Amino acid sequence: GISFGAEKPVNGEVVFSTGMVGYTESLTDPSFRGQILALTYPMVGNYGVPSPTALDKYGLQQAFESSNIHATALLVQDYSYTYSHW
Repeated sequence: GISFGAEKPVNGEVVFSTGMVGYTESLTDPSFRGQILALTYPMVGNYGVPSPTALDKYGLQQAFESSNIHATALLVQDYSYTYSHW
């Protein structure tokens, strides 16, 4: 495969996310702490990343589960280098 992001050795349990959307939520979900997250949907990144400043009616970030990335690594099939919101 082709590496993107930080290139460093990691270890951890490999877990899968089968969702078609929501990779930002998965990466910031504390339940994935220390795990290597494999996304099964073939395209990732083609719609960019939501704004971290957008809040819901309770003052929580809308598209994130927490303010940090908890997964140790992310495995994707087809990373998009060009994002678009049309």
